[in-house]
Amino acid sequence: MLIIGRKDISGIYGSTQGLKQNQLRRIEKLATRRVQPRQIVSPELARQMSELSAETGRQIGVLLDRKGKVEYVMVGTAKQLELPDFGRSRVSTDRFRGLRCVHTHLLGEPLTQDDLTDLALLRLDLMSIVQVDKETGLPGLVHSAHLLPTSAATLYSENGGQPYAFLKPAVPSQLDTDFTNLIESLENEMARLRQTARRRPTKRDRAILISATDGYAEDAEASLVELEELARSADVVVLDKIVQRRPKIDPRTVIGRGKLEELLIRSMRLGADLIIFDSELTPTQVRILSEATDLKVIDRPQLILDIFAQRAQSREGKLQVELAQLKYLLPRLVMGHGSAFSRLAGGIGGRGPGETKLETDRRRVRTRITQLEKQVEGLRRQRSERRKNRSKRNLPLISLVGYTNAGKSTLLNALTRSDVYAEKKMFATLDPTSRRLRLPHEQEVIINDTVGFIRDLPETLVAAFRATLEEISDSDLLLHVVDAANPAAVQQVDSVDKILTGLGLNAIPQIIVLNKSDIAAPEAAEALTRHLSLDNHAPYVSVSAIKPETLNVLAERIGDRVRRFAAAGV
Repeated sequence: MLIIGRKDISGIYGSTQGLKQNQLRRIEKLATRRVQPRQIVSPELARQMSELSAETGRQIGVLLDRKGKVEYVMVGTAKQLELPDFGRSRVSTDRFRGLRCVHTHLLGEPLTQDDLTDLALLRLDLMSIVQVDKETGLPGLVHSAHLLPTSAATLYSENGGQPYAFLKPAVPSQLDTDFTNLIESLENEMARLRQTARRRPTKRDRAILISATDGYAEDAEASLVELEELARSADVVVLDKIVQRRPKIDPRTVIGRGKLEELLIRSMRLGADLIIFDSELTPTQVRILSEATDLKVIDRPQLILDIFAQRAQSREGKLQVELAQLKYLLPRLVMGHGSAFSRLAGGIGGRGPGETKLETDRRRVRTRITQLEKQVEGLRRQRSERRKNRSKRNLPLISLVGYTNAGKSTLLNALTRSDVYAEKKMFATLDPTSRRLRLPHEQEVIINDTVGFIRDLPETLVAAFRATLEEISDSDLLLHVVDAANPAAVQQVDSVDKILTGLGLNAIPQIIVLNKSDIAAPEAAEALTRHLSLDNHAPYVSVSAIKPETLNVLAERIGDRVRRFAAAGV
């Protein structure tokens, strides 16, 4: 590629191999040309570019400012043209760059996807190509496109989902578009949309969710639904969701170059400031994606950690979350790419220690991890003592376990007539809560609410919360609460079973509580009960935590189990 800047006509960048001296001089003279501000390109400039393009067999292009002056002249190959390196800096979504690109095409093709990608990524005023007749060297039709100042709400419902509009092709002498009026009208509309956007009541993170898979697309879509629920629980505005099925996950960008360019355009058009991947990213992938998009890029584990950071209320919970975050962060600091992660400070993916620890060297992070581990271990011993004292009272311990947002806290409130915090959000409960429950026949037990589980729970989080999860290990009975109305209930049951097995808790007796059975679709309920019957799961009972009259059977089942414990001398 060869680039000549108007302000330094003698400056030539790139290879000039194969170009003759007279061709170089004529190319340099293009940098002194100018067109009328209202013209897209003048017939004279279009002809000079076309003749040079036909003669050299290369694409010739210029970048014009709004006064019609040539800022850059570019020479590419026969098939492509690279634009000058502007540092790939993103221009604000509410303005254009102030430059329009006009270049030649030798093969008779209209605007290519590369042209449209550059138009969007560099936010050019206009992208125009001049088709060249290689036999005569004369210019043919001029094809042009500009970005649409479309709001996020209407972007994909209009114009066939395209973020740009095309002008009617015409030969240079018959171009009747008033460029000045066009750009002014576009920017006026952008200003109007900007004022509308400023009236938004909150400054919540605005995200695009991405799932790349080499498996079944249906599974990826189901997982992305859960990721969306996680994002909303983290108070993130979800702008769009993308599922890409690939033969093999790209080791650098996950989604591949073409999809990454599409993501860049979509994020700029929608005004996204956050990209969330539905998988765990390597430190290198985060760095590459952050640099390519100039956005915050986080993965599923980090989103979960962020939700925990938002919800932690007790000193114990905050310590455990900080420990998990630092353990997640440490290998990323080890990679030595702190600049890429500096974008995570503040907002989603940057709460808790993220705000203060990202610029801390590895030694201080490890020191802090050691301190936190000692404090968490002290809390673990305190919990152990409390459990011993409780066991002396010979009260059976029952723990509520299950997938997050299955309704465990609501069930605890219904059974014990308590007012434990319960909300329809993922991980609303982080700190274990114990209440006494009086059963039929004057039986009394301790019932314990625990943190919810989720598929692919970050290992650092499981390790940090081991002191809390040990509370479950002393349980005499587990009530495995299932959201029977969730379409993914079967998968959620299996996920919880897998986590309990991994924690060595699968030997504790269970009763599966099919919550929200009153609103479950008959087909889904049948599939769930069939799965529980065929796979030899624990006995189950159907309830609705918001309908106390449905809890009698569950209370009787618990009472039967307690009497068995007593009879066995447990």
